[in-house]
Parts: sequence; structure tokens; C-alpha cells
Amino acid sequence: MIIPSSSKAFIATHTKSLGFNSLAELSSGNLLAEVDLCRAVASLKLKQGKQGSMGQFLTPAPVAELMAGMFDSLDFPEISLLDAGAGIGSLVAAFVARVCQQQHTSSLRVVAYEIDPLLIRYLHQTLKLCERECQYMDISFNYEIRETDFIEDAVRLLQAGLLNSENATEFTHAILNPPYLKINAHSKVRELLRSIGLETSNLYTGFMAATMQLLKSRGEFVAITPRSFCNGPYFRNFRKMFLKMMALQQVHLFESRQEAFSDDDVLQETVIIQAKKQEQKFSSVIINTSSGANDDFIMSHSVSYADLVHSDDPEQFIHILPDKISQQVVQRMALFTYTLQDLGLTVSTGRVVDFRAKEYLRTNPENHTVPLIYPVNLLNGYVEHPKRTKKSQAIVHIEETANLLIPNEHYVLCKRFSSKEQKRRIVAVVYDADQFNYGYVGFENHLNYFHKDGRGLSLTLARGLAVYLNSTLVDLFFRLFNGHTQVNATDLRKLKYPNLEQLLSLGTGIKEQFPSLREIDELIEDKLLSMSNQSGNNPIVIKSRIDEALQILTQLGFPRAQLNERSALTLLALLDLKPTDSWQLATSPFIGITPMMNFMAEHYGKTYKPNTRETVRRQTVHQFLDAALIVANPDNPSRPINSPKTVYQIEESALELLRTYATDEWEKSICTYLASVETLKKQYAQEREMSRIPIMIAGEIKTLSPGGQNILIEKIINDFAPRFTPNGKLIYVGDTDEKFAHFDETALADLGVTVNSHGKMPDVIIHLTTNNWLVLIEAVTSHDPINPKRKKELEALFRGVQIPLVMVTTFLSRKAMVAYLAEIAWETDVWVAEDATHLIHFNGGYLLQAYEIEKKKTF
Repeated sequence: MIIPSSSKAFIATHTKSLGFNSLAELSSGNLLAEVDLCRAVASLKLKQGKQGSMGQFLTPAPVAELMAGMFDSLDFPEISLLDAGAGIGSLVAAFVARVCQQQHTSSLRVVAYEIDPLLIRYLHQTLKLCERECQYMDISFNYEIRETDFIEDAVRLLQAGLLNSENATEFTHAILNPPYLKINAHSKVRELLRSIGLETSNLYTGFMAATMQLLKSRGEFVAITPRSFCNGPYFRNFRKMFLKMMALQQVHLFESRQEAFSDDDVLQETVIIQAKKQEQKFSSVIINTSSGANDDFIMSHSVSYADLVHSDDPEQFIHILPDKISQQVVQRMALFTYTLQDLGLTVSTGRVVDFRAKEYLRTNPENHTVPLIYPVNLLNGYVEHPKRTKKSQAIVHIEETANLLIPNEHYVLCKRFSSKEQKRRIVAVVYDADQFNYGYVGFENHLNYFHKDGRGLSLTLARGLAVYLNSTLVDLFFRLFNGHTQVNATDLRKLKYPNLEQLLSLGTGIKEQFPSLREIDELIEDKLLSMSNQSGNNPIVIKSRIDEALQILTQLGFPRAQLNERSALTLLALLDLKPTDSWQLATSPFIGITPMMNFMAEHYGKTYKPNTRETVRRQTVHQFLDAALIVANPDNPSRPINSPKTVYQIEESALELLRTYATDEWEKSICTYLASVETLKKQYAQEREMSRIPIMIAGEIKTLSPGGQNILIEKIINDFAPRFTPNGKLIYVGDTDEKFAHFDETALADLGVTVNSHGKMPDVIIHLTTNNWLVLIEAVTSHDPINPKRKKELEALFRGVQIPLVMVTTFLSRKAMVAYLAEIAWETDVWVAEDATHLIHFNGGYLLQAYEIEKKKTF
């Protein structure tokens, strides 16, 4: 592994973040973890050099895994993969890992482009590791690193018609994290892209366009890029090319911009797209959303292609709607059809660029100065000026600054910059000229201002326009289609508005006290939407209710990991509280995880993938239990926690508390509750502990969560182990409710392997020291036995072990075993707890027999 000695402290920190105690442990065979450590080190080196100028942001392992997992079809005997901006090869490594897992491919060829000498060193190493992985799975692996500019080479191949030559075969698959870099209109790369039919202002769309042209018919393409190509005039030409040539099949959004590239300062909102090279479009497109690549709780929504790309739209905007509520937002906004031009208004960017006008700026107002308004002066719907701040509060009014100032009249000001994580994307205020005794005013360049032919608006119109812009409806709509950190004047010009009469109606009655967000949304509903006959759930009410649930969880003291939409919706489901219900109507039904998720979909328009149930349980419900906010199986405390019949219920005193939310009693009630909650936690913790299953390990009593699979694990430890692995050393015991009940990591490392979260552990591991065998045991009560697929997984997971492996599937009864008999892998054993003195060995001469894995030839 090529690692600079100057990065030792960084290496140690990042190695631990991957779940390894040392670099030696990491190097035991985990392909993606090894590559990601190189990525972290290379990224650090790039930051010290020219990352910004090259537009390079290297792909973290979780993102690479997510992207590789989005390919629809990998069941090709021969695959040719293109990575047009390979970096250190993280995407190739994730793709190779996926191909090896699928086991349908006999030959894999990779062409990787990279021009940075630093990254090429790491890329060679990554591809050697990929070769090792493929060799282990009997997959022929060939690779080529092209140390040349991708755009130049792609244009050469396309124009020369060389794609059928041996060294330039069209590709069946492409995976891509292109550089994000603006390109000059007169640059060489701009000319090259024009030659293949693309006019674009950013390199990332050039990479995408060239990549999709190099694909075979029906070839597949996965790329992570800024979301900005989906709309706006700059990418119109690219959208038309892409939508004609490719058929979108999946889109993955990240709720947090910071999560995808957490090591880098990426300001753009990122999106992953998966598409096939075919003219026939899919009838619908899957839109998945998660907070980050590591988040298993994925919201999934199917959108018709006609809703994604409107056939009559000359701009060919791509409308990414992540859920039903988003569709409701779009439908409601469609009621407003007026442009600013229709209203006789326009919006401009503030004229004062402070560093250029520095000599004319003053900290405080003086003689011959006029107010200078910055974003920091915007507060509660109006302008606070002067204000204690580092920003200058005045500008000299002389001939040299005359063109920077505008008449002191009424305007609407809007911040140009926000972050996706802020509560509001659009922040607008009224500039009330009556509060300033000046002839002119200056607006700094980080503000937009609405005006009428360079002059002000009526105060009523300004107030009405500010109310509309600050509404939750506009905010939700803007977030759907604005993929960057800026709220530009162009974005505000594209927005549709109510008519003049409606805007004046919104502004009537508003005085010095600007309305709260709740009052704003009520005004929008009463004055603009009450006669619209909109069907379905009200997206504003839904967002408000989710925000309320989040506020409750915050006040209850839950950590940041639980302060998210998933936890808020879980709480609402536990209370059976629909969007329009008052908190006083909260109830305490018995409810399981699946019914909770059904509730989220039906009443809040949030449909999550069925396989994310475990995330709800582990990342939200488990913490609710620990906090004594809810209780498990109050109808049957002996029911196994992992039973499909498991139900949860809001704890009685918590229910009483939540029924007081939004009343005068709330503050007093929550203080009383928080003062007594520690006693509640101890009480419920003791009750849960009493029902756990005790087991003895190395003379120490440990406990397993009650019921289910753990009943069988207890029998493995007490009945199987003494009989068939006498004097064996217990290395690992899983637990259905915890990550594990017992894990001797040092003992396993001494045998030659370190296993982390990337590999699914068997339920029990025993080192049979008398024979020097490692016995891997699966306890089957609901999941699969050791079948051929699982056998290969275990072989790969424990390939670092230098002693023979023995694999045993266990069942509680013969009846349970019968259903799985056809699946049991050869050269493994089966044990049935009700016949504890016997073993069944599949195709062997001994009751418990190690088998040898055929060693692969190495070259």
C-alpha cells in the first residue's frame, strides 16, 4: 500500500473509522476498505495540492458501493467497464466487488482513464487488488490504464470510427464520478465537445456525454454528478442529448449535501443516476432518497416518465420528485402561472461588491453616507439597520458611487446564498423605505432585490411578495428543482407567481410585525389555495407536523442520530397521529415496524423500501426503548424481540406528555416528565434484563435478548458445543437484538483474519483446539442455512484463516430442517436441537469433518 510517512496520524484515524484497529488488520483482504484508505490519503494529498483546479473529488467507499449496487444487470458472461475519471479506482473496486458477488461473469475488462500522476500510482495498486479478487472467484480480469485526457481520446475514437478495434471496444458498462470544472467558451475542450455535438459550460457533462457515446447499445451507465444539469439554460443542450440517447431508470438523491463527500467541501447537491443506452424510455423511473450513502433507510418512489420529463417542455427539464408529497407541491404550484414580467416586475443582484468599493465603505453611518444593506441585516421579515456586525453599515454617496445606489423606496430583498441544511432556502424581507431618512440606499452583492423598472414597489405589494416567497410551499418547490447553494436572480425569474391582485391581498393587513411561518402558510392556504379543489394530503400540513415531531424529540434530548425524518415519522406512527389530527388525539396502539412504515406511506406520503425495516428498528425504535419512550410487547413480554409479531407502544406517561404539545401545559409537562424519566428508564431496563436468556462463556454469565434465534443459540452453547467441540474456545456469539453478545477479536486475529461490518458473521464461531479447526455455525429460525451461496461468502470472509473450516447449520427441530434440506451445501454439517446427540454430515465419511478449499493457481 503506497502511503506517505507524513500521513501516519491521519492513517491511524481513518483506519479506525473503517472499523479496523490497525493497518495490518485492514490489509487482511477487504478490497473496498483497503482501497478507501488509499482514497483518504490521496484526497489529503490533493487538498495540499491542486484538487480545486482539477475539479477532483474522490469517491468514498460507501458511495462507490451504492453506485455499483445500482446497476440493473450484471449477468453478462463478458463485461467491459469504462471509468472515465478513475482517480484511485474506488468505483472500479466497488464494481469488481459486485461482479464477484453476483458470480455470473467469466471475463471482466476494465479501461480506466486518469491523468494525475499522484492518483495513477494508487490506481495501479487498486487494479492489482481487483485482479486478486477476480482471481479468487475464477474471473478472467484484464485492465488498461490510459494516462491521457479522456475527452481528447474519446473524441479521437468516436471520430476515427475505432470502436470496433481490439483496443477500443465499446463498453457494456460505465461508472463515473466526473471532474466538476467550468470550461471556457474558447478552450480546446469546448471545441472537442462541440465536435461530438455537445455545447456545455462544465466538464462533468462533457464526461457524461462522451461516456454514453462510448457505450454499446443497451449498455448501462451509473454516474454521480452535481444535480444542476437537471434544469437551467446552461445544460439545455446536454439534457436534450442525454434524454434522446439514454433511458433513465433510477435516480438516488442525498438529503444532506455533506454526506456524500464528507471529506471534501462539496457545495453542489449531488445525485446518482442510472440509465441504459436505448431510445425506448421506461414507463416509470425509481427515485430513491437517503440522508447519505451509509444510510440504509431509503425512501423509494416511482415516478412516471411523463412526470419526470414533460413532453411539451422545450427546455427538457428533469423533474426529480422523491415522494408523493413532492407531487402535491408541484400540483399546487401549478396554480400560479404569472411570471415577474407578467407582473411588470423584475429582480436584480445587489450592485455593491464590497471588496471593489472598499474605499467608500464605512463601519457606521456618517455625514454624506447612505445605508448599506447586507444579508446580516435581514431579520424577521424586515431590515435591521444599523446593526452590530463586522460588515460595513454605510457607503459614501458621491459621484463615484452613484451607479451602485438605488432610490430609497420599498423593495423586497432576498438572500442569494443558503445551505441545503438550513431550515429555509429562500429568505426574503421587506425593505421599508419609510424607516430610512435617506434619498438612496445600497444593496450588497449577496442580496437580490425585486423592483419595478429600477424603482420601488408599493409597500402592500412588497409585503405580499415577501409573504409568498417565505411560504413553505415556495420553499419546498424551490428545493425540489434548485440543485445548488445559490438563490440566483435567474432562479427567481423562472419561478411562477400569483397575480397582482392576489399578491396585494396577501400584503393587506400586514404591518410592522411580520407574520410567523405558520401565519404565512395559513394566509397562502386561505387567500390563494382555498378554492383550488386540490385533492390528497396537504404537503404544508405534513411538513409542519413532521417538524413538530422533530421539535419534540429535540426537547426530549434525543441525540443528533435520531433527529431526522425517520424518527419523527416513527413517533407519529406510534401515536397514530395523522397530519390534521391535534396532538390531543394521540393514542397508544400496539404497532409493529411494518405497520409503522405503512402508516408513513399512507398518511405522510413517504414510502420506504421494505428491506429498511431493520434500520427503523435499530436506529430509531431501539433508542426509543432505551429512553423509555416506548415499551416492547406489552401484550406478551415473553415474545422474542425479533418475532414478526413484535409490537411497540408509547409508554403511558409519555403519551400523557405528548397530548399536551401545542398547549399552555406543554412546558410544565415536559419539565415534570424529564425530571422523572431516569426512573422510568431504570425500571424498563430492569424488566428487559429479567427476560433475557443467560449463557455461560469462559466462566462469565452473559445474556441474550429473549426468544427467537437466541433460544437456538443458547442450545448451541449448552448442548452442541460440549458434545461436538469439547474444550473448544468460543470466539463469537451473535445476538438478535445487539451487534453481538461475545466477540474475542484478538483470538480471531491470531488465527489470521479480521472481520468487520462489511462481512456478515455466522451466529457462533468456535475454535476446536484439539483438531485445530474453526467451526462456523448458523442458527436457522428465519434466515437461510449454509447453502452454496452462503458457503462461498463464508469462505471469502474467512479466507485469511490458515486452519481448516467446518460449517454447521443448526435447527430447533426436524420439522424446521425439512423446509431447507434441498438448500444445504455439500461438505457441511447439520445439527437439530431436538436430536442433540446426532449430527448429519452432507457427503462425508466422518461426523464432523473439515474440508479443504481447492487452492487457486497464482501466476
